[in-house]
Amino acid sequence: MAGLGDLPGAWRRLIKRSLPATLYGRTFLIIVLPVALMQLAVAWIFFDAHWRTVTMRLSEGLAGDIAWALESYADDPTPAGLARTAGRAERSMSLSIAFQPGRTLPENRRRNALAAVDTSLRQALSARIDAPFWFDTTRYPAYVDIRVQVQGGVLRVLAPRERAVATQGLIFLGWMAAATLILTGVSLIFIRNQVRAIERLAQAAEDFGRGRDAPAFKPHGAREVRQAARAFLAMKARIQRHIEQRTALLASVSHDLRTPLTRLRLELALAEPGASTQAMKQDLSEMEHMIDEYLAFARGEGGEQAVDLDLSVLAREAAEGARRSGARIEVSAPEAAPFHGRRSALKRALANLVGNAAAHGSNIRIEVERGVSGVTVRVDDDGPGIPPHRREEAFRAFNRLDEARNQNAKGVGLGLAIARDAARSHGGEVRLEDSPLGGLRAVLTLPGGG
Repeated sequence: MAGLGDLPGAWRRLIKRSLPATLYGRTFLIIVLPVALMQLAVAWIFFDAHWRTVTMRLSEGLAGDIAWALESYADDPTPAGLARTAGRAERSMSLSIAFQPGRTLPENRRRNALAAVDTSLRQALSARIDAPFWFDTTRYPAYVDIRVQVQGGVLRVLAPRERAVATQGLIFLGWMAAATLILTGVSLIFIRNQVRAIERLAQAAEDFGRGRDAPAFKPHGAREVRQAARAFLAMKARIQRHIEQRTALLASVSHDLRTPLTRLRLELALAEPGASTQAMKQDLSEMEHMIDEYLAFARGEGGEQAVDLDLSVLAREAAEGARRSGARIEVSAPEAAPFHGRRSALKRALANLVGNAAAHGSNIRIEVERGVSGVTVRVDDDGPGIPPHRREEAFRAFNRLDEARNQNAKGVGLGLAIARDAARSHGGEVRLEDSPLGGLRAVLTLPGGG
């Protein structure tokens, strides 16, 4: 049997677009579609093999009774003969017969939605009656109206509907439709329960990725889903343990390195002032800055809990910190830009983006924008910029694009890497673009849910 891969590209894309995108929709389709197809097949087989045959037999019997009534009336077309024939038809065949003198057959007839009913009755009447006739199976819910042109007028016959149509077949179809709806409802309930367990697992993974703990999460659902949930919890515990061990190790290394650095700084403070002493002090400052950046990069999230914060406030704080170094910064931000995230990580990310712009440009502009999908922070500078083909390279840790942007003396190539890591841990992103000021634009986007 050919698969989707054997179909032409256009058909394959059409089928993929037509299929539901969610697991809930696809599972529902897998369960309900075969049941619905089976019900349709059974209904069609019943309709074609049983209902149509029974309806034809009923129509033939009714046509035979009407032919008898016509022959009886033709033998004695007097009012007394008509009354006698009508009485017998009423008692024995449940037919109501009336003569309409001077009438002709109607020209129009309403068609039945079930074409097989009209087809069967027309064939049966044509086979048994030679005179012109007209019938309507839709005007009266419980009767079939049949009229035959006779000499001097029209003979009208009202027959019970069950004399011409197998009404039990429609009841059978109704029960099948009801059964399909009940099965569909039960399937919806069970599928929803299984999908909800997967949604809870996905939400727990999303929360963990954004630094939010989910202590109430427990394995739930089918065995395979519970197994995946237990594997996620074990992985989560290993990652948390690794982060804690790495943070503790780096804190210890930082402390051990700062002790000799402090002694060296003290010795230089007591030494005679001079050019060499000043150079050594600058080297010590650079070493301390490098240690701080290494620790900040390796610590990452560092177990910080997410809180409600204001990105407008963080942007203004980052701008104020850069102004102290002499940069000219313009800030455009709404009164409040609420977000739920890790304050220290986002503050560090904004400070790195603003500091990077201040290190390479003389005019800086920060813009905070709230939108339906989240919050966007743009940092523009008028510096030399970075070529488009090297912008992704700028996010690599410890990478310094000296040819593109003259790095400050203290830079170690971690600012953009730390900013992107913080943004992605919140479900966002950092990208680089051309700035309207002529330099580089750094765009930090964070989702609305935080």
